[in-house]
Amino acid sequence: MTKSTPKTWPELAVESWMLGAEMSMVIWLRSMRMMAGGKLAEREAERMVSEKFTAAMTLWPALMAGGLDQSAEETTSRALAHYGKPVRANRRRLSR
Repeated sequence: MTKSTPKTWPELAVESWMLGAEMSMVIWLRSMRMMAGGKLAEREAERMVSEKFTAAMTLWPALMAGGLDQSAEETTSRALAHYGKPVRANRRRLSR
């Protein structure tokens, strides 16, 4: 299997900006859900804390999956992908 060409810094900057925008939407959607109160808000708050802990604990293994010889661009791309998956899933779930 051939190694794919790493993304450039401008490409990574755009991806970072897009992830930030999507994260802002998730924060807003979660805030709306939690302001409504009740059991749904409680579950959302618990889920949010659990997801943040899990994401932090699994970041290092996800980065190291590329090996020690990967470039800064490859590491950055892996980090964006690692955090992007749950953010996208939460946006879809909360937007329903």
